[in-house]
Amino acid sequence: MTAETQGTEVTTPATATRAEVCVVACAEAWRGDGEVLAATAGTVPTLGARLARLTFGPQLLLTDGEAMLLSTPEDPALVEGWLPYRKHLSLAARGKRHMMMGASQLDRYGNQNISCIGDWARPKRQLLGARGAPSNTVNHPVSYWVPRHSPRVFVPRVDMVSGLGFDRAAEAGPVAARFHGLRRVVTDLAVLDFATPDRRMRLASVHPGVTVAQVRDQTGFELAIPGRVPVTREPTADELRLLRDVLDPHGTRDREVRT
Repeated sequence: MTAETQGTEVTTPATATRAEVCVVACAEAWRGDGEVLAATAGTVPTLGARLARLTFGPQLLLTDGEAMLLSTPEDPALVEGWLPYRKHLSLAARGKRHMMMGASQLDRYGNQNISCIGDWARPKRQLLGARGAPSNTVNHPVSYWVPRHSPRVFVPRVDMVSGLGFDRAAEAGPVAARFHGLRRVVTDLAVLDFATPDRRMRLASVHPGVTVAQVRDQTGFELAIPGRVPVTREPTADELRLLRDVLDPHGTRDREVRT
């Protein structure tokens, strides 16, 4: 099923909510990664990583978000082992982690800002600070989760670079570019990637019920848009069962994604 660039609205399937489609889209970011640490920021990416572990990615390593390795995604209280901070950083520095981070701003090449809004010397808003974003983006694969797709997030130029995009990694040379890799950006409207010759952000799929025109209108720069844009895949019956009955019976996913 496809949505033309002109965009005829596709009816959202009654069997899956938008949040559940987003969880599956996040899970797909880890497909084929093998034995790496899946680190996440946000409810939907966390559920995505756990769903991937239960289905197509049994080798993924999961944490409780702090210092413990989980024994099973079904029960976060069951701990498999201790992951001291130095070991966690060692995995990250050796490319054995794939993190899905958040972003206050992203530009067309994937430069990320989580530090401040406005001029760095006198910002309008102080945010988290760069934290681990610079080292994350040059040492191991990174994806992004954006629960509110809007021109305030997808901007022509970020106010401060926290995580490196493809253009800046290339400018920095082999030291930065060797292990740099941005996999995908999942939002409440679409999935985006950088599968273009110049590594510019591309519309990979629109979620059920969303048109290409809607995504274009909510993006503050010109996206690369192929002639035919597929619709993000829906959860399978087994994935829905796992999400609703095992991983998130209280529906916390729907609090992060509003439609």
